[in-house]
Amino acid sequence: MAKQDNKLSTKSYRGVRDFYPEDQFIQRYIFEHMEQICELFGYEEYSSSILESAELYRGKTSEEIVNEQTYTFTDRGEREVTLRPEVTPSFARMIAARYREIPFPARWYTIANCFRYERPQRGRLREHWQLNADIVGAEGAAADAEIIAIAHGVMRSLGADERNFEIHVSDRRILDAMYGVVGIEKAMYPDITRLLDRRDKIKDFEKQLSEKLGSSAQATKLVKELARTTSTAYLEELRGQLELLGVGNMVVDTKITRGFDYYTGMVFEVFDTDPANRRAMFGGGRYDNLLSLFGVDSIPAVGFAMGDVTARDFLETHNLLPKYAPSTELMLLIVEADASTHAMRLAQELRREDVTVSVNFSGKRVGDQIRQADKMKVPFIIAIGTKERESGRYTVKNISTGAEITLPADRIAEHLFSSLG
Repeated sequence: MAKQDNKLSTKSYRGVRDFYPEDQFIQRYIFEHMEQICELFGYEEYSSSILESAELYRGKTSEEIVNEQTYTFTDRGEREVTLRPEVTPSFARMIAARYREIPFPARWYTIANCFRYERPQRGRLREHWQLNADIVGAEGAAADAEIIAIAHGVMRSLGADERNFEIHVSDRRILDAMYGVVGIEKAMYPDITRLLDRRDKIKDFEKQLSEKLGSSAQATKLVKELARTTSTAYLEELRGQLELLGVGNMVVDTKITRGFDYYTGMVFEVFDTDPANRRAMFGGGRYDNLLSLFGVDSIPAVGFAMGDVTARDFLETHNLLPKYAPSTELMLLIVEADASTHAMRLAQELRREDVTVSVNFSGKRVGDQIRQADKMKVPFIIAIGTKERESGRYTVKNISTGAEITLPADRIAEHLFSSLG
């Protein structure tokens, strides 16, 4: 057969990932811990479409994301559509659509994939999955603390010690007060806040701030005000609430602003403390006015988003990645072709007892079948031939230890479950 010159590339689109079984195992591990912690706090799972009207993000999300990073296109009905770059606007839209029916406070969570057209680098890809957990209809430090405690709980559940990460907390109201003291016009608040959000990444920050404000004196005064403010009564109340919830690594950091325009109060970011990965991994905050954009009464809301890319980087940095284990617990090896039907019947009986079983139909020698099972990290095998069919007894072998035990069919599941713990 002639070689095909125009064959398709096997490379994935730049900035996205394929998840082979070992990768998907880690992804599922992260998701399961996220789900478990959210549900322990009484949060209900929901889902929304990856497609939204482009209008949903204008004036509500960071200008940088809307203008430079969204995947936006015109559909066949001449509607402008965006692949969601974040989840909070979709969540707010869903709440606003049924706000008269939903009992408040509402605690919801989702794990959703999001898309941003940006330069792929460590911690940032063009597609990622993120946990969003939000509570709507609750004001005050207790609700803010609960959201932070969920973020803390997910990190601890993934194996992190409090020394491995810090929760940096601030308050958008501090910024608003400082802007007022400095004399900044209210219309400029969003632009200045977005600039402050990128402060650590900008070499000539004060110069850019002066240019944005049109006054070096105002810029200098704002920087001094930020440096002088170490905490507030509210943030200390929040610290006390967090301590009640077992969170002991909160750090007041007035440099935390969060780039989204909709934040109105507490904001936080979780930082890895390891020098090899010292960066903000994820965060969130309070957004009490977002729902009013949909024409409903303002409803207090607070939440956070945690991405899978930075979560995996964190696990790798701290040697916390789980060891891969396949879903298959047992592989049945067919010694001769006549044993195939018997193996299929036994496999189905074991599946009824919740044993995950695969049957090796390769037709290869038994030694090759064993090597395949070992390569796949399947923990147990049973070879089935004439002797097994006639006696109704089967030798279960643990591949890693070499231990063997011969049992009737109705004892196999019990043995596997006790061995697997």
